[in-house]
Amino acid sequence: MAITAKHLSKSFDNDLHDVIELFMQMGHMAAEQVMVATRALIAADEATAKKVIEDDHLINQLEIKIDEQIILLVAKRQPAANDLRLVMALSKGIVDFERVGDEAEKIARMACQLIEDGASPRGYSEVQHLSNQVRLMLLDAIDAFSNMNPQQAFSVLQSDTAVNEEYQSATRALMTYIMEDSRHVSKVINILWVLRALERVGDHARNIAELVIFCTSGKDVRHTDFMQVEQIVQQTTDAGIIHTDNK
Repeated sequence: MAITAKHLSKSFDNDLHDVIELFMQMGHMAAEQVMVATRALIAADEATAKKVIEDDHLINQLEIKIDEQIILLVAKRQPAANDLRLVMALSKGIVDFERVGDEAEKIARMACQLIEDGASPRGYSEVQHLSNQVRLMLLDAIDAFSNMNPQQAFSVLQSDTAVNEEYQSATRALMTYIMEDSRHVSKVINILWVLRALERVGDHARNIAELVIFCTSGKDVRHTDFMQVEQIVQQTTDAGIIHTDNK
């Protein structure tokens, strides 16, 4: 499925294309920030961690820029049906990307704290593994949005379940370690905060995937039973077209 259809107004197509390009740029920037922040944490690279913190404003600026363009697009073009649904999804999606950037900044701040206090005796392998999972989730969600692929979006939702289980397992293991050896409580707690930030990145990736399903099916699947979502996705895929209200 193409992300957009051709319209009679070429200027509308151009405006919408510009917003989508910025949206994709913001998403990839946020995913990169997560990867770099995690790398800085594991390598105890303070300079890189501080760079992630400094660069968070770039994502914030993109959010403002895209928001302004969306407002102009709606005011000038007054999109209807599918187009309006896509514009709404873009507007909601940039909030998730901005929050992913915030989570990357938190990871970078925890990296700086651990560098100052000394490394945690446990938790780095769990951080690396969870980071890899949520980054792939986010990139898959961005790709699903780019291609308006509901099946790929549903796979992201499935991955979120695995990420939540991985997060809970890692948290239990580290909490058990703290109870058995309290000498490094503050350091391990910092790792727990990092794991929490990564789990939240997975949640934002899931939100992007839900927006893809919303755009392609016309149904809001937030807080919807997993089996119902799967059925909606299958029906949309079988139809082979993006749901429309204006035909």
